[in-house]
Amino acid sequence: MYDLLIRGGHVVGEDGVTVADLGVVEGRIVDVAPELAEEAREELDARGLHVFPGVVDVHVHFNEPGRTDWEGIATGSRALVGGGGTAFADMPLNSSPPVLDRATFGAKRQAAQRESYADFALWGGLTPRNLDRLPELAEAGAVGFKAFMSHSGLEEFEASDDYTLYEGMRWARDLGRIVALHAESDSITAGLSARLRAEGGRGVRDYLRSRPAIAEVEAVGRALLLAEETGARLHLVHLSTGRAVTLAAEARARGVDVSVETCPHYLCFTGEDMERLGAVLKCAPPLRDRAEVDALWDAIRAGTIHTVGSDHSPSTLDLKERDDFFEVWGGIGGVQSTLAALLTEGRARGVTLPHITRLLARTPAERFGLAGKGALEPGFDADLVLVDLDAEWVHTQGDLHTRWKYSPYLGRTFRGRVRRTLLRGQTVYLDGTFPHPPQGRFLRPAAPTSQEVTP
Repeated sequence: MYDLLIRGGHVVGEDGVTVADLGVVEGRIVDVAPELAEEAREELDARGLHVFPGVVDVHVHFNEPGRTDWEGIATGSRALVGGGGTAFADMPLNSSPPVLDRATFGAKRQAAQRESYADFALWGGLTPRNLDRLPELAEAGAVGFKAFMSHSGLEEFEASDDYTLYEGMRWARDLGRIVALHAESDSITAGLSARLRAEGGRGVRDYLRSRPAIAEVEAVGRALLLAEETGARLHLVHLSTGRAVTLAAEARARGVDVSVETCPHYLCFTGEDMERLGAVLKCAPPLRDRAEVDALWDAIRAGTIHTVGSDHSPSTLDLKERDDFFEVWGGIGGVQSTLAALLTEGRARGVTLPHITRLLARTPAERFGLAGKGALEPGFDADLVLVDLDAEWVHTQGDLHTRWKYSPYLGRTFRGRVRRTLLRGQTVYLDGTFPHPPQGRFLRPAAPTSQEVTP
């Protein structure tokens, strides 16, 4: 007997979409077939809905402990499951203190085990001050190490110089962990910012000019050389330019173990939108022009972008309400909108549903060793989301489950609405409600995957 039987949904799999039943026992999928005859303790009617694997968002900043007033694991994970997510990996900043050793890792893990509505993994930090702590972070279960090549925005999380990156990549290689890297040239961005500020620059356009595409392209090229030299596994986060993606693809072709992430905001908005909407769209790297947006979509269709993460990084309103745009906190609140954005914009640009699920679920789960996540197949956790793919709706403030009710997606029309999210077979989100208390589990990464990621 099944614990749960989900009947008649349009199941989105690796090879396409089929109408099928899913049988679940003890939180795992055990059968997927056109019709399952075995009885079940509970049945869900999914006819007319599409069944996707739950989103695996490996790039969020829930800021706990220490800056819980910016977001918090409880509100951040509620928003995640409300948008169809079932697992996340929280970055080592902007919590305070950042996750740089075993003690700070343990404090964040304890908070997440109390408060998370989704399963979770945790990143450790890689900075000049904690190279000797990387082994203990790996032993504690860090999914990998996050580093910045430019100023992170926080004094307690310093940028990594080339020596730190080189040594950190060697450590990561030996520890079987991946390095996630914010790749922007600190020299270029700092120099341009200083000059523009000296000239009186304070606006959105000045900020955009201070972080040009070449700052990303140069840093990506340098990072790829270090990864090639050390043999490290590298994940380039939130790439915003087609040229940087091309550099990574060329490096992969010669054997560098690198994967590429972009974010929904780089696919949905431009620098002109940032000028129009202001602080709600400030991020680093900044938004680009329409040609770069098109180049990123070309890369997605070509399979040279492997994952899409939200880079959810909200703050308190006072940090967004500054007259000087350089002083505005640079972070976008979007964890709840990732699936909706990809289903709407992606389908409009010819991206198939199986490809969307690879970007949002299977590939991030495989790349970061999150065993049992990312697919609707026997043996995998029953993490799934039921979506009304025909529903057209306008995103309003009342939809948001985050602590601060702002998002650049407010007022945007989406096609495809999340109706129910299940974590290990239990409903954690149902049409705007959360039927059960937090039940998220810590995900310790499995053995490293090979360089291959599904295109």
